[in-house]
Amino acid sequence: MTVIDISASVMQFLLAFVVVAPLLGAVAALLPAPPGLKGKNPDQAVLRHGVTVTGAVLIATIVLAVGFDHDHPATMQATTDISWIPALDVRIHLGIDGISLPLLLLTALLTFLCALYSYFKLPAGPSPKAFVALVLVLESGTLATFAVLDLLLFFLAFEMVLIPMYFLIARWGGGQRQAAAWKFILYTLLGSVVMLLGILLIGLKSGTFDMVALATDNGRGLTASVQVIAVLAIGLGLAVKTPMWPLHSWLPDAHTAAPTVGSVLLAGVLLKMGTYGFVRILLPIAPDGMRTFAPYLAAFAVVGIVYGSLACLALARTGAKGDLKRLIAYSSVGHMGFVLLGIATMTPTGVNGALFANIAHGLITGLLFFLVGAIKDRYGTADLDTLAGATGAALYGRAPRLGALLAFAAIASLGLPGLAGFWGEMLTLFGAYSPAEGLSRPAFRTYMAIGAFGTLLTAAYMLIVVRRVCMGEHAPHSRLSPDDRAPQAADGPQPSGAAGVRPAATTPQLADIQTYEAAAWTPLAALTVLAGLWPAVLLGLTDPAVQKLLAGGKS
Repeated sequence: MTVIDISASVMQFLLAFVVVAPLLGAVAALLPAPPGLKGKNPDQAVLRHGVTVTGAVLIATIVLAVGFDHDHPATMQATTDISWIPALDVRIHLGIDGISLPLLLLTALLTFLCALYSYFKLPAGPSPKAFVALVLVLESGTLATFAVLDLLLFFLAFEMVLIPMYFLIARWGGGQRQAAAWKFILYTLLGSVVMLLGILLIGLKSGTFDMVALATDNGRGLTASVQVIAVLAIGLGLAVKTPMWPLHSWLPDAHTAAPTVGSVLLAGVLLKMGTYGFVRILLPIAPDGMRTFAPYLAAFAVVGIVYGSLACLALARTGAKGDLKRLIAYSSVGHMGFVLLGIATMTPTGVNGALFANIAHGLITGLLFFLVGAIKDRYGTADLDTLAGATGAALYGRAPRLGALLAFAAIASLGLPGLAGFWGEMLTLFGAYSPAEGLSRPAFRTYMAIGAFGTLLTAAYMLIVVRRVCMGEHAPHSRLSPDDRAPQAADGPQPSGAAGVRPAATTPQLADIQTYEAAAWTPLAALTVLAGLWPAVLLGLTDPAVQKLLAGGKS
């Protein structure tokens, strides 16, 4: 079933346009604007250009989704297959199925919302031209990662996003941005070098880099030892990007230093590239190697779930001087642990849960970073003790709509039933209860129990954050200075307003949600509710594709 019947050639063009248009837009952003388009403010003109290009890409992606045959989501659609480097049998092979289409939509939506937000609230830094060009190159690389079906092209697209994100952190970030940017690039580049070796090993041993052909072969053309080495090498590179504990240490620093839109794109889009690689490459191409490493992957995943939650609890406690952006970054380590656990089960239930959790994390954590960025802009800090201090800082009293939306995003993040965060975690735990044949059930049920305990820890730190930031904290009466206490009358109670009695201080108001903020944040909140109430929309796309993937390319 297609909502609108679109010809195959138009679908091919739309997918190619989605991948290439941001790259062309980045080049155009760096060129001098035509005289008629300069306007009175060239900086605003180039930011408007970014909104226009990302908006056009989002519209094309939506049309692509509308023309997608939802009755056959396991079939590669809108495919383009052109020889590029015949000597290596490298082809420009593009296509989408039920696994990649939701990630394309998420990437196009988040990038457009970031461009729209930046039009009104550009982070402090160098030329807006460079900023817009970097965001567009980042979008092109991410979209290409989810659309290409050739291993070498996947690697090139996977690497294409590193340089733009490095400069977004290093040039438009906050404190310690240089160190955070270097840590990000070194970790990911080292992981990528090892990943390239694994990709070359698969290509040379199988005779092709075509991901569809390799998935259909389902590892039959690769020996068990080659699969094990390939999974170890490629999995290491993907695990750094995911990020998996203990390869996660670059993430909190990168998020803390990055500008708001950088954090949104890093959490909402870039982390998904790693988990997508596990599903698209390792599960179907090297199943025996994955089965060997699945118990270890699951073990690292559940350690990440608990570790991320404990780190968040430590940051959230009073007096810890915890940074709210850093706390949300550590929460991502825990949430991506659920995604890795689902993949490690090697079952349709677990992998569907992982893909659902991927999308939910992109929506919810993207919204959280938008909100934390707005709070930091208003207060000048993201320090939790300052935000929760006894200075009338409670968001409910100072900016009620902003406080309510932060509470909503936090509750969605902890996995409340009826919101998007619930389904991915639940399906992942169900998958761990009954893992694939050949995997230890007692081990995976232990991992399930640890993961379930992690959900309790997640609820604990998120509710602490809501209580402290939204409701505020007040110092005990004994800690108030004499000047802060209302003087008592010597001869009994005095009437209201009597001399010597200080009137109650009014809480200073903050700017509540602005129109442009509402425009950027409302789609994420609405989709979080929609995915929570109607999960079949997403699972109906992913499940047939996952079933085919795990069955070795057979529907």
